Amino acid sequence: MLVDDPFIHHLLNQKIILDISKALLGLNTALFGAHYIAKRPYDGRPVGWHQDGSYWPLKPMNVISLWIAGTQSNKENGCMRVIPGSQNKKLLKPSDMVSLDANKYVLDLAINKKDVNEKEAIDIELKPGDISIHNPNIIHGSNSNYSNKWRMGLTIRIIPTTTLVDRKNWDCILLTGRKNTEVKNSYIIKPTFKEGKHMKFDGFEKYL
Repeated sequence: MLVDDPFIHHLLNQKIILDISKALLGLNTALFGAHYIAKRPYDGRPVGWHQDGSYWPLKPMNVISLWIAGTQSNKENGCMRVIPGSQNKKLLKPSDMVSLDANKYVLDLAINKKDVNEKEAIDIELKPGDISIHNPNIIHGSNSNYSNKWRMGLTIRIIPTTTLVDRKNWDCILLTGRKNTEVKNSYIIKPTFKEGKHMKFDGFEKYL
């Protein structure tokens, strides 16, 4: 799991991440989830229209997503597309969505296309190191990668410590401030860097 990787802890401790967290969610924040996303050249599968919050066990649904571009992310390699203003729409349940072929799409559920005005969609094009931020209700997706370039990035999900992750055995990382003693989230301790298991990075010595 990424929360056990010292590099994620190092990345999350960067000033820009902490500043974004505090500006949008307050002084006490935590990482609730993170994963790498990569679309291979020529055959990266598309992602149907969806709202991230439809999948998350959060109470209340107070959370932001940060996409950190590892490579160029543009229309040619299947960058994220959003429907402006859709963050004001209600959050759909998985039962309100339609099934997709998991062999052809990254997600096997999506919002029905007839309920999305794709003419309003805008492409979120990023350079390596750029960060996009979005609301859990915003409708978004992405096209296939038909280019000869990889599209890779890291997405991190941040909550205030007043939000409960309503799932057993789910570890969070405290980012800023302090835990909320009334909210029974689990927080992982800082992991130890292990030679041969973890890749070295600038600053790995802090985790020995």
